[in-house]
Amino acid sequence: MNRKVICALDTTDLNEALDVVKKLRGHVGGVKVGHSLTLGHGLEVVSRIQDAGIDRVFLDLKFHDIPNTVALAVREAARLQVWMLTVHISGGPAMMTAASEEAHYYGEEVAPLLMGVSVLTSLDQHVLTDHLGVCRSITEQMVELSKLGLQCGLDGVISSPMEVKSIRAAIGHGGIIATPGIRLEGGNNHDQVRVGTATQALADGANYLVIGRPLMSSKDIPATLAQMELVSMHK
Repeated sequence: MNRKVICALDTTDLNEALDVVKKLRGHVGGVKVGHSLTLGHGLEVVSRIQDAGIDRVFLDLKFHDIPNTVALAVREAARLQVWMLTVHISGGPAMMTAASEEAHYYGEEVAPLLMGVSVLTSLDQHVLTDHLGVCRSITEQMVELSKLGLQCGLDGVISSPMEVKSIRAAIGHGGIIATPGIRLEGGNNHDQVRVGTATQALADGANYLVIGRPLMSSKDIPATLAQMELVSMHK
């Protein structure tokens, strides 16, 4: 099993998701679910996935609201025993601190890992600067927000492959980095702009790789992981 790999279940079809989970058992360390599954089927999808054979569920709903609202959401996620979840760092220090405190409401053993989102992998510098009004470069913005997130109690951050090295240098080894936008060499980028290979992301300091369409569409999971040079990594 490669525990560094998280498969993104990017589908609205729960039966399809559960079929993929059964194929993934014994090959990946966890799966990610987001709005596409939870809006149609509710948070019951977490237990359905766990019952299908994968315990580590990454709930990617990117909480972003006033501190009390986010704190209550995090508490419910912890009650469901999700392994990891996301919050937007731009929600501010009070929101992140409240989220961190509530993550431990049910105790350290079931507290989910809180991962901060700064700049989505679908955004480029033009959008960040000209449409969103952020004067920093993408890398500068992500580094500064990542440091803030960890200072406020987050366990780690989400980073595209292109910023992993800079973020790791800035936060040291005390924070987790999970990296979406992983593609096969020469593969289709789809709607993500800042992508890279699994090998490079791990070399630059990523702890986990979030891989969606290449695994969801794979007819041979071990072969796809081997093509990404991931089969022999078991940590």
